[in-house]
Amino acid sequence: MTTTMTVRLEEHLKQRLDKLAEATHRSKSFLAAEAIREFVELNEWQVAQLQQSIREADDGDFATDQEVKEVMGRWGVNSGN
Repeated sequence: MTTTMTVRLEEHLKQRLDKLAEATHRSKSFLAAEAIREFVELNEWQVAQLQQSIREADDGDFATDQEVKEVMGRWGVNSGN
């Protein structure tokens, strides 16, 4: 199922979308839907990762000083200790 949505674009962006649609033989609607889908998927993933990290921090699930030193050592970074 699909639905219709109106989006306001800057004129220059619309012109670029027009050119891209012509060059790829795709509709502007298809390209816009793909761009929105990719944006939503990326941001859903980032938000989920942040929420998981916050839960872990709230639970006190932190790396020990030794674990941090080991990881930093593998990257060749002095952890300051």
